Parts: sequence; C-alpha cells; structure tokens
Amino acid sequence: MSYLELKDIHKSYFLGKEEFPVLKGINLKFELGEFVSILGESGGGKSTLMNIIGGLDRKFEGQVLVNDKALDHHKEKEMDEYRRGTIGYIYQSYNLISHLTVLDNVLTSLEMAQLSQAQRVERAKEMLKKVGLEDQIKKHPNQLSGGQKQRVAIARALAADPEIIIADEPTGALDSVNTEEVLEILRNIAAEGKLVIAVTHSQDVADFGTRIVHLEDGKVDYDKQIREKYPEVSNESKIESRKLPASASYSNAWKHLKYNFGRNSLIMIGTAIGLFAVLLFSGLGNGIKGYINDQVNSLVNPNAMMVQRYTKTSGSASSQSEAWAQAASADPTTTSFSEAQIKKMANLKHVDSVESMYVAANMKFSLSGRDYSLATVQSWTKLFSKDMLKAGTLPGKDEIAVDKKTVAKVYNTKDWKSVVGKKIAVKWTTTDDNGMPVQVSKDLTISGVVDAGSSGASMNAMSGETMKDTLKAAGATTKPSATVVNVDNSKNVDSVEKKVNSIKMDNKRVFKANTVGSALKTVNTIVDLATYVLMAIAGISLVVSALMIIVSMYMSVSERTKEIGILRALGESKADVRRLFTSESLLIGLISAALATVLAFGLGYLLNQFLYTIAKYDLIQISATNILTTFILAIVISFLAALLPARSAAKLNPIDALAAD
Repeated sequence: MSYLELKDIHKSYFLGKEEFPVLKGINLKFELGEFVSILGESGGGKSTLMNIIGGLDRKFEGQVLVNDKALDHHKEKEMDEYRRGTIGYIYQSYNLISHLTVLDNVLTSLEMAQLSQAQRVERAKEMLKKVGLEDQIKKHPNQLSGGQKQRVAIARALAADPEIIIADEPTGALDSVNTEEVLEILRNIAAEGKLVIAVTHSQDVADFGTRIVHLEDGKVDYDKQIREKYPEVSNESKIESRKLPASASYSNAWKHLKYNFGRNSLIMIGTAIGLFAVLLFSGLGNGIKGYINDQVNSLVNPNAMMVQRYTKTSGSASSQSEAWAQAASADPTTTSFSEAQIKKMANLKHVDSVESMYVAANMKFSLSGRDYSLATVQSWTKLFSKDMLKAGTLPGKDEIAVDKKTVAKVYNTKDWKSVVGKKIAVKWTTTDDNGMPVQVSKDLTISGVVDAGSSGASMNAMSGETMKDTLKAAGATTKPSATVVNVDNSKNVDSVEKKVNSIKMDNKRVFKANTVGSALKTVNTIVDLATYVLMAIAGISLVVSALMIIVSMYMSVSERTKEIGILRALGESKADVRRLFTSESLLIGLISAALATVLAFGLGYLLNQFLYTIAKYDLIQISATNILTTFILAIVISFLAALLPARSAAKLNPIDALAAD
C-alpha cells in the first residue's frame, strides 16, 4: 500500500496574465522503504514537485494523500503540522543556521517534538553520532567542511523521526568521496523503513536508489524500479510533534542576540539611556515630594486641621498659613465660634478633640524703649509640631515662644538659647463682644525659640490659657477666632475634613477646614506635573530607540531570510516566526530596562550623597512602582517596534526565503 500518493498534480506560474505550466498532471505513488530519485533536466519541474510534496507550495491543483488521507493544502495550519511531523528536508546548500552550533542546528527540528529537554539533547547527539559528527557538536557551520555541513543537515532532517525525507540535490556541492558517503547514509535511511525522495540531475546519484522517476516538460517521462525497495519497519516509538513552545522562541532569540551582541549592545545602551532618564526623573519627583511632606510634617501635625467660620473670605483660603492670616484680621463678632459649634465638630466620628485657637494680628512688643512687630501671634495647639522648637520649651503660663527670624532681627543673634528667659511686654488691639476696640497688653517671658521654616506663617505663640486670660482681663472677647480639630488617625483626616465642611446650621454652611494635606496635594500636583514634563523630554530619546529597534529588526529579517525559510520548512508557523522576532526585541527591551535600573540606582546613590549634605534628605527615591513602570515601558516600546518587522518576516514565502542568498 502506498504511503504517499500524488493525484493529477497541476502547477503553473504566471507572469502578469500569461500562464506558464510547470507540472502537467503528475500521478505518482510512493511506499515506505523506497529510495526514489526524481531525475530530470533543469526547468523540468523537479523542485516544484518537491515543494508540493514537502508542503511548502500550496498553490496547485490536484491532491496529495499521505497514508490514504488527503491533505488540505488550503489550510495553513494543517500544512504546518504536516511538515512538522512527516517531512524532513536535506538541501544542496545545507541551509544551516549560522549563529547556532552544530548541536543547536539539529535541536531546531526537535523543539517541536514531544520530548523533554534531556531527551531532545540525547536524540540530537544520537543523530550526529549516526552521521559521524559526534565530536563536532560545539562548532558553528562556518567551521565545517561541505561534507560535514551536509551530514549536519541530514542529522537535522532525521532528528524529529519523519517518515518522508526530501533531499534536494543532496550531493550537488560535494566531492566524490563525500557524495558516496552521503548517498550511503540516504540508502541506510531508506533501509530503516523511511521514504527517501531525492531530486537530482545526476544519473549516477539516481542509480544509487531503488527507483527512478524521470520528469520532462512537467510530465512523468518514465517511472522505473531499479532494485527492490527495503522492507517496511514498524515504528512503535514514533516521536510525536507539537506546536513550538514560546520558551523555544525566547531561547532562539537569546542565542541570536548573543551572536550579534556588538550591534545589539548599541541599541540596548541607547534604549537604556532613555529609560534611565525617565526612571531617574521619577525618583527625583518622589524625593522632592517626600522632602516637602517631611518638612511640612515636621512643622505641622498632619492629624490636625485648622477650622474657621465659613465666609466668602475664608472659603478662598487654600492653605493653613492663609487661614491664620484671615483669622487674625477677621471680625470676631461675625467669625468667632460658639460652644454649640465647637461641640458639633467634637461629636464627629474620628475626632479626638477640638481646641480653641486665638489669633492676634499686628502685635507689638517693647524692648529697651523700642517697639517691634511680632506680626501674627496665635495660641499654641496640637496643630504645631514640637520639632519646630529649636531652643527652650513650649510656652506655659505667662510665656511666649518667638520665631527665630524675630530673634535674629531684634536681638541680632543666632544663639537661640541666649534669649530664653528674657522679658518682653506685648500689646495688641482687638474688640469686645460688642465689637468695640479694646487694647490688650501683657508682660511675658520668652520660653523658647521656634523655626517655622519656609511655611511663611508666623510661629510666635502663647499658650491658649495665657491668651484667653489676657483677653478676659482686658475685657476683650474670649470667643476663639479659629479652632483646631484633632483627628485620631492621619488616614481619617480627609474624611473628617469633608464632614466638617459639610456641617450646616440653620441650613447654612458653617465651617471651612484647612488641612496640611490640602496644601500638600497642590504642591505634589505641581511637582508631578514638572516630573512628567521632564520624563516626556527624556522620553523623546525612547522614540529614537524605538526607531533603532525597528531598523535593527528589519536588518535582522533581511539577514535571516534563509533562516526563516528553514524554520517554516521544519514546520514552524507564521505566528512562530513573528514570535521569534518579537521575542528578540522584547529581550532587548528587558535588558535595556535592567541596565537603566542599575544606572539609575548607581547615579542616584552618588547624587544622594551630594544632595544630602545640602538638604539632609535623599532626594532621589526610586520606588518599586517606578522600576515596574520602566520595565513595562521598555516591553511596550520594544514590542511595538518589532510588530512591523516581525509581520514582514512571517509573510515571507518559505520557498522564496529558502532561495535567498
């Protein structure tokens, strides 16, 4: 019973609308154990017939039956499976993959075999031993002679255990000694129960087989059996095929990447520089935001918020420093707090306490017969951080803590401890409960010196008790002009702020809360915007990198055209070819991202060593999210850059690809 049958095969080529018939009704049957030589002159249709039998040429009329089952040559996936599991190719020009070793060339056909990695390596070595090259497995094709290259091609064709071996002019480039050896190997293959079909124009080669089919002008001129075919051999341990796994594509991509490392390293360095800049600027943005948050939180308690009575003026305050200024200048008769209002806030969930806050504007104090201005003075509350204290203690009864800028100006010294304990007399003007002006004065002792940093707010402060008692003694109103709401946890500050701002009494909004978070959000937004601009500028180089990858991939497709044809002939699909090139591009992107990360951490460390001497803070803070984003960006850029070249590679006709120089 025939294993392979060709029924009425017709094939034509077209030049414009003009048709050139090449095969004209070919009918042939082949059996396992045969060594069939397809003989004929050039242009007689031998190679075209082999391409049809090998599943490379799908544009023909007629039927190809394998083991009594007709192949649907219109279905590309079916033809891929057919080449993968049934066909083994041996070429006149060897068609070995130059960047792979002898062993890896043979393993190429085994990557689609259902074997473990150890079994594949063992099988490849076994095939190389069979052709006498077991001692050459680590060499590359350019280190072999012509005869050795052909033996590697034979080992590769046999490795996946196909039933049909197609040899296209297998001895055309060999001397007489190597020709004899190769033909002997082919005869032994047929003796093992395989079907060997050799295309040749040499009568001597044709006479070596069991049967000669002569083609002339696209037809079978004669079909002659010259010796008995070899007996069929039961193949119970047939190696089953599978689709190419993704891991094989990445492995092959990595091997090619290493082989062309010189060119690829330039692309990786260029891409890494762009990614490095993006990563470094991201870290800088994180550091600046962290530094600002750290500085603000060292001055102001993040769990506390300042609350004013809501008016059109207070509603416009965007920071606590503005709120303090407004509270100091506001009319106490319309903006002070009642006990009911304070209780309303104290009853809110997550509120620990509510402190009354007194703010006095334009306070003056006398020293050695001269008057000095303290600008705004407020009562000390939990809103302020104890870290602000640079010398002395927090203000107690009849005491005041003065801002260091005031000390430097009035006492002409930066020795903060030297002013602690000094006496000053303060005075300011406010109103009574009826809105009438009241002059307030008090003798105080300087308890400490505070540093408001760059907040812009005056941090001259008395204790709440002292300020209230002083106002009361002068007959001034003791209703607070602001309050401080202390929240149980910083995570709840935003929700409490919303609740405070949403409180209504007599169907009117009552309060306006100002938190540190509100100001920080604004600052952080500005920092983020600046960071994104810097990242975008740095990202321009990534566009250049993407173009470099595109050019490199197109060059690679051009250089590897024959390799693409070999892989398709071995049974790889178009998707496999696409993945091969996208895999290499993705590897370039991943290595670039890794290199960028190392560079960013290295330079970031050096910059932090320098900047810490100025800011006492690490201003380059690269987070895990930044690194992950960098890798994702590298993957996306490299993948998109590879799409068109990979698509171009997959669309190549395998017959044309194999014929490429």
